[in-house]
Amino acid sequence: MSKRVLTTESGAPVADNQNSATAGVGGPILLQDQHLLEKLARFNRERIPERVVHARGSGAYGYFEVTDDVTGFTHADFLAEIGKRTEVFLRFSTVADNLGGADAVRDPRGFALKFYTEEGNYDLVGNNTPVFFIKDPIKFPDFIHSQKRDPFTGKQEADNVWDFWAHAPEATHQITWLMGDRGIPASYRHMNGYGSHTYQWTNSQGEAFFVKYHFKTNQGIRSLSAEQGAETAGKDPNSHQTDLLQAIERGVNPSWTLHVQIMPAADAAEYRFNPFDLTKVWPHKDYPLQRVGRLVLDRNPDNVFAEVEQAAFSPNNFVPGIGPSPDKMLQGRLFAYADAHRYRLGVNHTQLAVNAPKAAKADNYGRDGLMASNAYGRDRKNYEPNSYDGPAETGRALSAPLAVNGHTGTHEAPAHTKDDDFFQAGELYRLMSDDEKSRLVANIAGGLSQVSRDDVIEKNLAHFHAADADYGKRVQEAVRALRED
Repeated sequence: MSKRVLTTESGAPVADNQNSATAGVGGPILLQDQHLLEKLARFNRERIPERVVHARGSGAYGYFEVTDDVTGFTHADFLAEIGKRTEVFLRFSTVADNLGGADAVRDPRGFALKFYTEEGNYDLVGNNTPVFFIKDPIKFPDFIHSQKRDPFTGKQEADNVWDFWAHAPEATHQITWLMGDRGIPASYRHMNGYGSHTYQWTNSQGEAFFVKYHFKTNQGIRSLSAEQGAETAGKDPNSHQTDLLQAIERGVNPSWTLHVQIMPAADAAEYRFNPFDLTKVWPHKDYPLQRVGRLVLDRNPDNVFAEVEQAAFSPNNFVPGIGPSPDKMLQGRLFAYADAHRYRLGVNHTQLAVNAPKAAKADNYGRDGLMASNAYGRDRKNYEPNSYDGPAETGRALSAPLAVNGHTGTHEAPAHTKDDDFFQAGELYRLMSDDEKSRLVANIAGGLSQVSRDDVIEKNLAHFHAADADYGKRVQEAVRALRED
């Protein structure tokens, strides 16, 4: 059996891949050694800018199977019949750390899912928590700056983290999630995923509903304590990647059951919480979980860089029957995610295999740009409308229109009867057992006690007092004890 021939990028065979061309034995290297120059130049360009957030990630392919009828709420084709399967790609990630960071750290986890539907790709971008730290996208760059490495010290600083939170009381709910027992998942397989945002579903009669997505792990919730997380991160910084890869290779395919909460659009205005506030949940007693289907991961990527690092998700990738809501954070992300990928990967990143539609065909008038691979030409016009049978608009909206009124301006979100920044954080605290409360308090105090300014500490303590008197008292006492040591 003949060996495969090593070639240059242009396809020419390589005679010697062990020795550079030189001017005589032991002489200087020659500029004419095209193979050497090509290898070095390509090597210098192997890395692309990492994601500012969600840099450290893992991913896998699988399928989503419909198990329950939801056609009364959405006319999305991939949800149209029980038993229908749609290929998916799911990328998990940490949020704050860089590409080389450890997996087993206290941090939210990204849960980004791409459905390759027959009506185009649908991207659902969420986390492993149902809420987030802020409710308005104008705060997002400042929030991330406070959580990332300090420009002077080059490391995450407790002063920055807690100073931002001191000025963002709406973060109290998510802090209670993050510092609680689920703050460090044991693996990506053993955590839930949430759409977090509120989305809109529209049925075939044009009726609109607001929905929240809940992917419940079928492996059961498993988490690590702070001590276990530190030990795991030290032994294997790639622990979550290792676990996911090996489980699928063994045929132990992880799965999640998708449930949704469904709110008739007319309920939104009078609901006691602002239903579009990303720092709030909808209590299940108000809008119970309704099962939709099953998500299964059964195939590892062949190339992590090509398929995980270059995977691009954007919440503005909707399909007919699904659309946005007035959720401010979602509205900001409709622009920001796609723009981040245009910067990192180029304007033609949607032509990469992992991002391109699989069950549908992309057919539009986008042309040219760096790394364009669509060979449009000859009789293919690049403008619309035209007289040459080019793709044309359908005239059918993907989702129902959202009603708007009032004057433009920088308005605060409208207040609902139970809208404050602390009620739901207190409710979450009161659901915890005594042991869970003790661990939560210890985790918060461990970080807050490192803050150098007393006024920043006091502002944060006021948030926990406002959420629950016992919560605030215990955190205050724990911080005082650590600072007096």
